[in-house]
Amino acid sequence: MEGEGGERKRGARLCCVCKKSRASVKRPKTLEQICRECFYDAFESEIHQVILENQLFSPGERVAIGASGGKDSTVLAYVLSKLNRLHNYGLHLFLLSVDEGITGYRDDSLETVHRNQIQYGLPLKVVSYKDLYGWTMDEIVRVIGLKNNCTFCGVFRRQALDRGASLLKVDKVVTGHNADDIAETVLLNLLRVDVARLSRCTSITTGEDGPIPRCKPFKYTYEKEIVMYAYFKKLDYFSTECIYSPNAYRGFAREFIKDLERIRPRAILDIIKSGENFRISTSTKMPEQGTCERCGYISSQKWCKACVLLDGLNRGLPKLGIGRSRGSVASDNGNESKVEKSIQGKQCTTLDF
Repeated sequence: MEGEGGERKRGARLCCVCKKSRASVKRPKTLEQICRECFYDAFESEIHQVILENQLFSPGERVAIGASGGKDSTVLAYVLSKLNRLHNYGLHLFLLSVDEGITGYRDDSLETVHRNQIQYGLPLKVVSYKDLYGWTMDEIVRVIGLKNNCTFCGVFRRQALDRGASLLKVDKVVTGHNADDIAETVLLNLLRVDVARLSRCTSITTGEDGPIPRCKPFKYTYEKEIVMYAYFKKLDYFSTECIYSPNAYRGFAREFIKDLERIRPRAILDIIKSGENFRISTSTKMPEQGTCERCGYISSQKWCKACVLLDGLNRGLPKLGIGRSRGSVASDNGNESKVEKSIQGKQCTTLDF
């Protein structure tokens, strides 16, 4: 019996990093078999190196963490708080959440964010679609249906984050976009032939020419490893998918990425690398960035996309801004003044950018 036990012990695979503890984790990113403690160390160290190599932060900066209550943002809040203490980044961290007004989804996830606020000792700011735009996503879906609702939500959410960041007076916003998300975005922009977005979608920091840059510390972090980290650390996060997202176009790209990962895990990083190496022809005319004439938000057209979509909703023409040029609404009837007068609902409030 003793000999058999000794054989089992000798036959147990040891961690390929420390060579001491029993391997209990197979990393999806590298396929290394390592112990749990070495996995934690590798996960956190890689994110720390990404922050240093890309000079994401400077001491004394106020940084808002986009917090949805999901696994990505929860792990980001936990890890960034830990690294900030451990490596003395000198950052002032905040949680920033957007309440889209989705009953049975966002109200539940915000309860998780409120718990995270207490668990990590970080101040929390919540901004809502209802306050900013006069509409909730539940109300928008009742009008637009389930086909194009993600367009409205994506546009409104991006602007809502900036508006919340402005209220917090932060220097940067960090989001939990991971390697899988970025690989999906590269594919989506290729499929849409969206040259402007393709040229910047792999950037680890975006909006540097705007008021509040956004950073993605998880740019090279696999989604599966984020899930593993959250599970093993027993972090408190919300895991239900948005009730309006099953028909989202991005979902098809996500399934394709997952199929590639099963065949070749390195495929995710390779797609990101390909996106980084894309070079836009100098003869290609790129959009010139300006500001929205109506709300002052960053826009390459007369009106930003949020104002175009909001105008359509308020005029009872919700599909007006779907798949159209962002600057086209003001000239639909050849008379800008008529359009402005026709807006009865709440306008997209102006910010000092």
